[in-house]
Amino acid sequence: MKTHSGAKKRLRVLKSGKVKRKQTKMRHLNSHMSSKTKRHLGQGAYVDDANMLQVKRQFGF
Repeated sequence: MKTHSGAKKRLRVLKSGKVKRKQTKMRHLNSHMSSKTKRHLGQGAYVDDANMLQVKRQFGF
């Protein structure tokens, strides 16, 4: 079973089994956002437990 190529480009599986992803809302229309908001959105986030089944299917686990 092949890995979903879109997931491969956007997600990283860590040694602990968690999946790291980028935050959304950082492409355009950022001028109205505070610096604090933009700084926090620049950091990574983890995939929620509710979405792990779909992620595992995309990675072929």
